[in-house]
Amino acid sequence: MQTFEVSISRCLAALTLLSLSLVNAHSIITYPGYRGNNLHTNGTVQQTNGLGVAWENGSYVYPYGMQWIYPCGGMPTSTNRTKWPVNGGAIALQPGWFQGHSTAFMYINLGIGTIPENMSLPMVSVFEITGPSNNPYPGTICLPQVPLPADMTVKAGDNATIQIVEVAKHGAALYDCVDITFAEDDEVAEVTKDNCFNSSDIGFKYVFASTSLTATSAASHGSNSPVMVSVLLAAALGAWIL
Repeated sequence: MQTFEVSISRCLAALTLLSLSLVNAHSIITYPGYRGNNLHTNGTVQQTNGLGVAWENGSYVYPYGMQWIYPCGGMPTSTNRTKWPVNGGAIALQPGWFQGHSTAFMYINLGIGTIPENMSLPMVSVFEITGPSNNPYPGTICLPQVPLPADMTVKAGDNATIQIVEVAKHGAALYDCVDITFAEDDEVAEVTKDNCFNSSDIGFKYVFASTSLTATSAASHGSNSPVMVSVLLAAALGAWIL
């Protein structure tokens, strides 16, 4: 329980920073924990010669912000791990919304081990979130039961990292992570409507691909592909009430 409480303290600190400077905010994981505050931007593109990160005068320069850096938004592996159920559990986040993120694709992946080699194990199918405008605004989304990747089993005490990727409509991606230790349900912090909920101003769309659509029918949905439709996912997420 102490590990989770420390994680929550760090998460709340990040949330405080987020509320003070929303225009610089991107996304943070609010449950089950957070690798650390990476809401940091400094330097210029000219300083990094067009790179997303560079080393200058004894420190890193992030002209686009730390969160653009794969795999975990510029943050190293944390020694402060959060307990998470061996059979899967809840994940909640504050997408943040920088200017231009009226829509975004969301990915949730898993990396196995204390320091994962990669985050290549999808936990849920990609889904889209939508906002009321193209301007920055606050809001929270929650998936109350995220499963383990297909055909995977773990045991209590195993370490892993959950990665959340937010892909903006212009194609750039934001990365956040939480380092976890798998545990039995009674060892994991309780999920409630206060720490895992969906804000009414954020919508959801299901992403799918089809080989049976004609060019005419695909065009009727707009120029984007794959086709997006609001279906049962929105109802399932919006109905999360304890």
